[in-house]
Amino acid sequence: MNILVFGGVGQLGQCIQKIAEQKSIQGFIYLDEKQGNILDTDLLKSLFQEFQPAYVINCAAYTAVDKAEDEVDLARKVNKEGAANLAKFCAEFDATLIHISTDFVFEGNVPQLLTETDEANPVGIYGLTKLEGEQDITTLTQKYFTLRTSWLYSEFANNFVKTMIRLGKERTELGVIVDQVGSPTYAVDLASVILHIIETKSTAYGLYHYSNEGVTSWYDFAVAIFELAGLSTHVKPLKTTEYPTKARRPAFSVMDKAKIKANLAITIPYWRESLKQCIKAIELL
Repeated sequence: MNILVFGGVGQLGQCIQKIAEQKSIQGFIYLDEKQGNILDTDLLKSLFQEFQPAYVINCAAYTAVDKAEDEVDLARKVNKEGAANLAKFCAEFDATLIHISTDFVFEGNVPQLLTETDEANPVGIYGLTKLEGEQDITTLTQKYFTLRTSWLYSEFANNFVKTMIRLGKERTELGVIVDQVGSPTYAVDLASVILHIIETKSTAYGLYHYSNEGVTSWYDFAVAIFELAGLSTHVKPLKTTEYPTKARRPAFSVMDKAKIKANLAITIPYWRESLKQCIKAIELL
């Protein structure tokens, strides 16, 4: 059984590789942006013909939230057209698509748990193009799992946790946003769910929300990072208005995970426990 991983050298791709090696699961082909350009349909066709994948994991995305406001066409090509290309070939070659999406599809202006049936109303180009990709997938293939996630971090690549640890070693004080609330997600945990779908050969296709359990602000997340990393950096709470960005962020994007827990029979770790595991892994690097 072959499994194609697009965006395979990025953060989540490396986490998938870590879990697959731990479980001794064979057949993964990790493709970087050049080897697996999701906008090159000729290349995609040749990859599908050569490997005849049972599963395709799409970790490839345009994720520069602020730059997307200026690079609308590029963001749309990658997040919408690229996702659609993979869905078309998955349908043609009878492969199951596992696609990664985001909490940014929501406006995040109401403090309530967000379910898969709640109306998506993105306030930025990144979220809009990711939503368009989701919508195209539903019309182009039936065998898909779309996993919306949030605040992704790990011991790999660049992310909030690694940035905070680096800055915490360089500075005595940092300002971090206090009025944006969500759920951090350890990418290794998300990778484990992806592997669970493959191992169990689940056919509970559809749209799912996945993040670690619990709720926190970026400020409290940073405080926890410094505490668990043994750093004494003082964290100053900042309002969103004090740290303006080109693109708006959801103020409250805590997703309800009842559907994925019920349909896939999984247990989701609490964010702080997963953060401990990540920091241990970072210290071993």
